[in-house]
Amino acid sequence: MLAYSGGLDTSVILKWLIEEYGCEVVAYAADIGQGEELEPVHEKALATGASEVFIEDLREEFVRDFVFPMLRAGAVYEGSYLLGTSIARPVIAKRQVEIAAETGADAVAHGATGKGNDQVRFELTYTALAPELEVVAPWRIWDLSSRSKLFEFADEHDISLPTTKDKSYSMDRNVLHVSYEGLELEDPWAEPAEDMFLITVAPEAAPDVPEYVEIEYRGGNPVALDGQEFSPYDLLVQLNEIAARNGVGRADIVENRYVGMKSRGVYETPGGTVLVAAHRALESLVLDREVMHLRDSLIPRYAEMVYYGYWFSPEREMVQAAVDESQRHVLGKVRMKLYKGSATVAGRKSEISLYDPEVATFEEDEVYSQADAGGFIRLNALRLKIRQMALARRK
Repeated sequence: MLAYSGGLDTSVILKWLIEEYGCEVVAYAADIGQGEELEPVHEKALATGASEVFIEDLREEFVRDFVFPMLRAGAVYEGSYLLGTSIARPVIAKRQVEIAAETGADAVAHGATGKGNDQVRFELTYTALAPELEVVAPWRIWDLSSRSKLFEFADEHDISLPTTKDKSYSMDRNVLHVSYEGLELEDPWAEPAEDMFLITVAPEAAPDVPEYVEIEYRGGNPVALDGQEFSPYDLLVQLNEIAARNGVGRADIVENRYVGMKSRGVYETPGGTVLVAAHRALESLVLDREVMHLRDSLIPRYAEMVYYGYWFSPEREMVQAAVDESQRHVLGKVRMKLYKGSATVAGRKSEISLYDPEVATFEEDEVYSQADAGGFIRLNALRLKIRQMALARRK
């Protein structure tokens, strides 16, 4: 059972598995919002030798059960990466092992390289859900050690490819993002070429007038845009379009891979960028201070779990339960201003807001006695006073 995209790597892997093992190979492609017609993938897999092909529509499940829980947690890896590739792997691998059981496959395979994070993400999911399956990772065992050798193999076996040797970024796309690696991007000093980007307009070319969008939340999840309710997947699609035309969502990152090396990636995450900012803005109104601070302390760990591939782990499930408890009262509306690459908060409101203007006002009020602050400060400063006195005695 091969996780198959029809790209360079998995096209070669499909043929290689048949030749190397003399086995039947079932090809499986997941639709998670790549924006591509997958029907040609079906025909291509059969033409390359697959005995059977499954194309699964996982779009709503992906956003509802994977992207939205991650966004409720506010997860951002190393402060910059919105985890678009990382969060896609567990939903793909989950369905892969399910189909393996349905078809009687005794092994699963993927196209991730031995240098990357995806091999870990796929295989941790395989093991968590179906430890009885054998795993075949061609990049770790074959002698096709470079992309140029893959092209040679494809030429020798008449495998049609969607890329060329001189224009073949390593790309991943789903409804949350598009990622780019390779070619000139391997030089972290090199600026990405503008014609590389697929979905966002350059901020400089975005409209000269700001565009506003109002996002409504319930239980920490976005449910409506400008008053119109959408399913999780459709909401993200709509917000992607709005943000992308305003140049929002580009990121150029050098990140720390789980396997130990640094890598440079460029990302487009238009809708996700807006949702992260909007969610945070609403939480500032409705979350208790200590709840927010405790949840924030979990963000780096949660983001690492997603990035490393531990979605189906007891620790992620435990943290998710805590996060979701904090989100029960995250409801309200946020107005976002999108302008030439920026996504800024223009307003937020909630019927259960903890912000009380009667308390926070700079004008005269009868709720808060400013004199009380003196005792508060003295008590909190007491340990500092005692420490300084002790230091002075040592002199």
